[in-house]
Amino acid sequence: MANPRGATGTVEFVNTTDSANVPLLDVSDVTVKFGGIVALDGLSFSIDRGTICGLIGPNGAGKTTMFNVVSRIYEPTSGTVKYEGRDLLAVPAHGIAHLGIARTFQNLALFPTMTLLENVMVGAHSQGSVGVWRAIARIGAARENRRIRDWSGDLLAQLGLARFAHVPAAGLPFGTLKRLEIARALAARPRFLLMDEPAAGLTHSEVDELGDTVLQIRRDFDLTVLLVEHHMSMVMRISDKVVAMEFGRKISEGTPDQVRNDPKVVAAYLGADA
Repeated sequence: MANPRGATGTVEFVNTTDSANVPLLDVSDVTVKFGGIVALDGLSFSIDRGTICGLIGPNGAGKTTMFNVVSRIYEPTSGTVKYEGRDLLAVPAHGIAHLGIARTFQNLALFPTMTLLENVMVGAHSQGSVGVWRAIARIGAARENRRIRDWSGDLLAQLGLARFAHVPAAGLPFGTLKRLEIARALAARPRFLLMDEPAAGLTHSEVDELGDTVLQIRRDFDLTVLLVEHHMSMVMRISDKVVAMEFGRKISEGTPDQVRNDPKVVAAYLGADA
C-alpha cells in the first residue's frame, strides 16, 4: 500500500510530550484491508515501557498483520500508531531502527555462509556512524569495525553462543540459530524489540530456555517486547500483559490470568460458546 503521508526519508521528531507519562507503543483503532479482506478491524492496545506484551490468537487472527504494521511493512487503511508519543506511521520502514525498534523473524533471515559473529555484526550496521563515503575512503572505518566486532562478540557471549562465534551459521542446531537471530536484533541496540513467533520449531525444553532468555534480555538491555507467539505456556509465563485477537479484532486484554480465564478467549481456542 502507498504511504499517504508521503514519507520517503528519515523522519526527525520534535518530542513535545512527557515520554514518562505515555505508553511506549499506542495502537488506536487500526484497520487494515487487503481488497475485500479485513485483516485488522479497529484494533487498539498499548504497551508500557519495560514490559513484555504477548499478542495471541488463532491462525488468521491478524497477529502478523499487526506486527507488520508496527514494523512499517504494511500501511494501515485507517487508525494511528504512536511510538513514544510520536506518529510511527510517518516513519518509513528503513527509519525505524534509528528510533530504537528492532525485530526477529519467524522464518530465520540469517546469512548461512557467514559466521555467527559476522551475522551479528550485520545487525549492528544501522548504528554505524562512519557513513557510506567515509567507509569507502576508509576514514574511521577500522575503528568502528573493531567497536562493532567487540559489541557483537559480547552479545554472543551473553546469549551463550561465544564458542560458535567463528562457525558458519549453516548446519547449526535450530535452537542455536534462534538465539543468533535474537543476538543480531540486539546488535542494533533497540529499546523496543518485536519478536515474531520465536519459539516456532523449538522443542519443549528449548521453548522453556527461550522464555528465560527473553526475560533475561528484557532485564539486561532494558527492553520493551512485543511477542507474537503460539506457545501459550511461554506467553502466559513471561508476559506482563496479553492481548488476544480473533478475526482481526481484540477480544481480550489484561494480565495473563485475566486473559487465560476470559470465556471469549476459551471460545476462540476451543470452539466452545462464550
